[in-house]
Amino acid sequence: MRKRIMIVTGDAGESYETLYARHRFEEANFEADIVAPSKKTLNLVIHDFEPGWDTYKESPGYKVDADLTFDDVRADDYEAILLLGGRAPEYLRHNPVLIGLVESFARQDKWIFSICHGIQILLAAGLAPKRKLTCYEHIRYEVESNGGIYCSHEEAVRDGKIVTGQTWQSHPDFYRLVFECLAET
Repeated sequence: MRKRIMIVTGDAGESYETLYARHRFEEANFEADIVAPSKKTLNLVIHDFEPGWDTYKESPGYKVDADLTFDDVRADDYEAILLLGGRAPEYLRHNPVLIGLVESFARQDKWIFSICHGIQILLAAGLAPKRKLTCYEHIRYEVESNGGIYCSHEEAVRDGKIVTGQTWQSHPDFYRLVFECLAET
């Protein structure tokens, strides 16, 4: 039986992060489930940096079907949870079922992976205090306000069973750490 990874996103989730994650895990022979608030076709977005802009810009991205909803899944059935970025975490962090899932992964000492804005969900689950974390640089305040130690000079950081990455540009460093961790289980 193949090991399973729960990939969390929703409408306005980062397109490249979503597709890259699914393909990378499937390539490594994991079953990668896209899990969202509802089982439907999700509208993903592309965040990119343009000369002259002080922050990223957003464009429509690919669409992807959610395989399961938060109500359909249990931490017991997965090796790890991956919290993706984009704008989706702005509203996903307020979903009590999702927060309960993340807390369950932490209680079971399972892997929790987060990239870019996905850290907003991790923070809402109360997992930041005294942990070294990284994410998109403009979420630094939220990390530090929640008791986390923001690491600005590393593309990806591991602290115990939590691995965080800055942005989709961090994929090589982030997934190198992710797969090193998964090899330990």
